[in-house]
Amino acid sequence: MKTDIDDRLRARLLTFQEDEITEHRVYSKLAERTDSPANRQVLTRIAGDELRHYQEWRIYTGQDVAPSRIRFWKYYLISRVFGLTFGIKLMERGEVSAQRNYAEIENLVDKALSIAQDEIEHEKALLAVLDEERLRYAGSVVLGLNDALVELTGALAGFTLALQNTKLIALTGSITGIAAALSMAASEYLSTRSENTGKSPVKAALYTGSAYLFTVLILILPYLVLDNYYVCLGLSLASAVVIVAVFNYYISVAQDEPFGRRFFEMAGVSFAVAAFSFGIGYVLRSFLGVDV
Repeated sequence: MKTDIDDRLRARLLTFQEDEITEHRVYSKLAERTDSPANRQVLTRIAGDELRHYQEWRIYTGQDVAPSRIRFWKYYLISRVFGLTFGIKLMERGEVSAQRNYAEIENLVDKALSIAQDEIEHEKALLAVLDEERLRYAGSVVLGLNDALVELTGALAGFTLALQNTKLIALTGSITGIAAALSMAASEYLSTRSENTGKSPVKAALYTGSAYLFTVLILILPYLVLDNYYVCLGLSLASAVVIVAVFNYYISVAQDEPFGRRFFEMAGVSFAVAAFSFGIGYVLRSFLGVDV
């Protein structure tokens, strides 16, 4: 065992120690809070591995390190609010750089490679075992968000040019959005019930309808507080981009899917429909001679 290390290497090892003891605390706390016995077992085992890694680094540094309170609360709260899978996988992403650092000091510290291998096994174990309701119904959320973004951005673009009155646009858009949300929820209920996938049709309908209504609220909001309808349309389209980006980032982390392709696909479809609808609004307004 190589125990003769310089101050620079000791500082790096102390950083590794802090990471391991912090993640030990996060896993332990999440294990206490989860209702799933299977998830609790995996989290407890990984918490023990992180503590063992901490103790192995301590052999070289000869000193204890306190966990980072900021990182602990950051990942613990993210996991509680946005889901266990998302929070843990976000934290595990930081271990990719840690594994590279372990490889760099492999020739100096003989435990580095084995610890890096353990970190890889952690993620595999989590992927295989963790089970969360919100991810099982992610497809229903995608359906609600995607349909609302495509349909309502297009509708609002058409209403904006055809009606040219923010309150009237908000009223028309709200009626259209609420009716579409109820229709989508009903369709998802019937679809889930007929597919026999093990998911609850009621929950699938609620996830789809809620995602749709949330998107409707965000997109309609500018028309309720501002008077310039072109500014309102711009803010609605910008909000659509933000919604697409945030949701796709969540899915890319939680389900290990590529962010860029999904983001540009959803955003591109929404903007293409909006542009087409804006053109239809212009043509119909001119053809019918409507002046609101």
